[in-house]
Amino acid sequence: MIAIEHLTKRIGGTTIVDDVSMVVEAGTITVVVGTSGAGKSTLLRMVNRLISPTSGRVLIDGTDTMTIAEDTLRHRIGYVIQGNGLFPHWTVARNIATVPRLIGWDASRIDQRVTELLALFQLDPGEFAGKFPHQLSGGQQQRVGVARALAAEPGLLLMDEPFGALDPIIRRRAQDDLLAIQRRFGTTIMLVTHDMEEACHLGDRIAVMHEAKLLQYGTPAELLIRPAEGFVERLVGSSERPFRLLSLAKVRDAVEPGDVPGSPVDPDLNLRDALSRLIWTGAERLPVAPEQGRPGGHVSVAGIIAHGRSSMRLSE
Repeated sequence: MIAIEHLTKRIGGTTIVDDVSMVVEAGTITVVVGTSGAGKSTLLRMVNRLISPTSGRVLIDGTDTMTIAEDTLRHRIGYVIQGNGLFPHWTVARNIATVPRLIGWDASRIDQRVTELLALFQLDPGEFAGKFPHQLSGGQQQRVGVARALAAEPGLLLMDEPFGALDPIIRRRAQDDLLAIQRRFGTTIMLVTHDMEEACHLGDRIAVMHEAKLLQYGTPAELLIRPAEGFVERLVGSSERPFRLLSLAKVRDAVEPGDVPGSPVDPDLNLRDALSRLIWTGAERLPVAPEQGRPGGHVSVAGIIAHGRSSMRLSE
C-alpha cells in the first residue's frame, strides 16, 4: 500500500504539487489524470524520490520512503516512461536484465527471468533477446520497457504517460497487455495520463489533478456519475459519460436468457463495444458465448440501455 500524506512541491514561488493526500491500495491500478502542467508527473516522481518533496511524505507498506536509501528504493520500484528509455546500444535481453544485474542476481536467474518475461509479452526469446531497440516496432519497444521495469519483481510499478507515443490500435493492445500482466502478478501500479478514456479503461481508482491540486479521487464509476463541479465535470465530458459508464461493465453483466442467431459475443467484451457491434450489424440482439459455469444467452440493445440506466440509479 502507498500512503501519500500532504505531499507538496514548490520551486521558487511556484507550487507544482499542492498538499496532495491519497492511498493506493496494494494490488490495484491507480491512474493520475489531468492536463499538462497539473503536477501529475511530479507527484509520481516524488513516490520514488526522483524529486524530493518540499513537505509531506510517502509511505510504502508503512515505511517512510525518506528512511530508505535512494538506490534501494528505486531498485524496488519499476519505472516506465514515455518512449521507454531503452538503452540503444544494449540488446533486448541486456535491457531487461538491467536492474537484476545491478542488485546482484546470478546469471542463470537473470537468463531465466528474461526468457520468462519475453515469452509473457509474446516476444519469442530466440528471435528478440539479441535484437537492439531500433530493430523493434514501437509496440515491441513498449513491451520491452515494461518487461524491464518488472524484471526484478517489484511490488510497485510507476508509469509516466507510457502509451502516449503509440498509435491508437497498438496503444489499446498495450493497455490490455498491462491489465493481463497486473492480474497475473498482482503488481500495484500508479500510472499518469492525460487521457480520461485510458484512465477509465485501466484504473481501479482515478485521481484527477488540476493546477497542482487533487480535485477528486474515486472509482471510474464514481467520477462518471458524481464528478466534482468544474474541471472534473468538463474532463469526464457530459455527452461521453453514459458511454464511458457502459465501458466499465461486461457483456456477462447484461446477459438475457434465450438463444438467438448470429455470431456470438465474448462475455468479457465491455457493454459499450457490444452496443457498437449491435448498431453496426443492425441487430437488436446477439448471442453470447457460454463460459464455464454460465449458460450463453443473448445481449440486446434494450438490455444494455436498461443496464446503463440501472447503474446510474443505483449509484445516485
